Amino acid sequence: MDTLRNMRIFVRVVESGSFTRAAAHEALTTAQVSRAITDLESRLRARLLNRTTRRMSLTEAGERYLQSCRQILVDLEQAEAEAAAAQANPAGRLRVYGGASFGQHYVMPLIARYQRHLPEVSVDLTVSQQMPDIIEEGYDVAVVVAAELQDSALISQHLGSIPAILCASPDYLGRQGTPATFDELGHHTCLHLTDTGLPAGQWIAEMGTRVEIFRHAGVASFQVNNPDTLALAIREGMGIGPLPLPVALPGLMDGTLVRVLPDHRLQKLNVYALYASRRYLDAKIRTFVDFLRERVPLLLAEHEATLASVAGFDGKAASARAAREPERLRLVN
Repeated sequence: MDTLRNMRIFVRVVESGSFTRAAAHEALTTAQVSRAITDLESRLRARLLNRTTRRMSLTEAGERYLQSCRQILVDLEQAEAEAAAAQANPAGRLRVYGGASFGQHYVMPLIARYQRHLPEVSVDLTVSQQMPDIIEEGYDVAVVVAAELQDSALISQHLGSIPAILCASPDYLGRQGTPATFDELGHHTCLHLTDTGLPAGQWIAEMGTRVEIFRHAGVASFQVNNPDTLALAIREGMGIGPLPLPVALPGLMDGTLVRVLPDHRLQKLNVYALYASRRYLDAKIRTFVDFLRERVPLLLAEHEATLASVAGFDGKAASARAAREPERLRLVN
């Protein structure tokens, strides 16, 4: 028995004043309308209508029930309209997760651009190193960086890939020299970024179609799970370490970092947007994911162009400048 359907029929009968007219309006037979009213009365154990062959009138219980039915049906129509609008019009709160470094360097600027286009969407961004349970914790979209995704029921969209490059401070290179080959890294202090999904203490470099692997012997003098923190350690002259391109660029541009082995790019990490389901996707989620799919590749290309513009930076000159101004560098960092 469909109670809501029967409530609609009851209201229609009262408003039309006739079982026959209500049946015609609802594309039902008179018998079906009569059965719907009977089912309601049986469910409620109360008589709603006084019926004779000539006239029909509401009982006292029927009067009260009619008012309740009308309010329930209005609320239902409003809820359905709001739900339908959510599929068509981006609005409301969008909960987004972004990894600590990627969230800062990519997701935050992209949210600002997205909201300029769709100001009706308010964004609640969580930036954290720890990946949450998206469904359990109520996130709409998660933007994650990983070598590969673990199996899950989530829908994923690949947004692009981020290379990592080896960097050191001018001060470190001035003291320890600059390695010319991957093998020479074994004579240097190597700092490591953990929680990347890649083997600890191992760097895989791509040089066109050629691949080189460096495995750090012994215990790393320093390792951390956050790229921005690793960048600070490298700036302090603690050693050579891998930095994702967006994290490395500010230091390369202001001279506090120098790219080491510029012909080598470390194994890329993939960027994904994750969300719960493709079916009946809320408009704010759909438009945000589409925005990411369009803009992340453009942002990655911008960073590549910036890297190319600083590719001619002279590390020896930077080392010399660092030797002349060690105190200034320490204060900046």
